[in-house]
Amino acid sequence: MKPFTANVIDILKQIPKGTVMTYGQVAKMAGSPRGARQVVRVLHTMSRKHRLPWHRVVNRNGQIVLKDDEGAMNQKWLLEDEGVKVSETGRVDLDVYGFR
Repeated sequence: MKPFTANVIDILKQIPKGTVMTYGQVAKMAGSPRGARQVVRVLHTMSRKHRLPWHRVVNRNGQIVLKDDEGAMNQKWLLEDEGVKVSETGRVDLDVYGFR
């Protein structure tokens, strides 16, 4: 496993319940400030294997960006179950729920 991938996995596992991070924040902390798409790749391919809290990652605007409605609703429900308020349009207030 490449160091960046290992770093991403470690960072994702540290996001506390009830908070979110952006793909870009994770990438920057993992050592690649422009690696947001790589974070998406790690989440897509390794979430199950490493039991990653994939639902705690949103885009830079706090928006849930999953393309299929079922996945987006699942992410919304998981976040709400942890106390994160998600708007009807799938947006999370990063000032309130963002993990730094």
